Amino acid sequence: MRRTFVVVSGLLLVAFTLQFVFAAVGAFTKPAGDGSYALHSVNGMAVIPLLSLLTILVAALARAPGRIIGLTVLPLGLVIAQALIALLAKAFTDAAGASTPLSLTIAALHAVNGIIAVHVVVGVLKAARQLASEPGAAA
Repeated sequence: MRRTFVVVSGLLLVAFTLQFVFAAVGAFTKPAGDGSYALHSVNGMAVIPLLSLLTILVAALARAPGRIIGLTVLPLGLVIAQALIALLAKAFTDAAGASTPLSLTIAALHAVNGIIAVHVVVGVLKAARQLASEPGAAA
């Protein structure tokens, strides 16, 4: 189960990495439309949360220490924060839906939170690898 924890953690890191790629696709799609960020939205609102939940479950089944399970829960919390940041940024657009300095500042926090989330997932993967390499890892 500990090897599975490594694999699932790796898949979660791949999903987070792709999230940045999908954000770039949305940002550079011309002409921009409502569907420009479709891949980013699906990955961020479905794939990453499901993989996060799976990673938490596998960490528990691998009998990871509480600290590692806590670290494994953190990306899911950061994903929830991502959605809230995006909603808050949209709430501060003007009446026509155009960006304002405040909405852009809040939207920038979305990117910063994403970077933090990737850093945390790297930590989860490192912890999973270390756990899998310990004696009795087959347990």
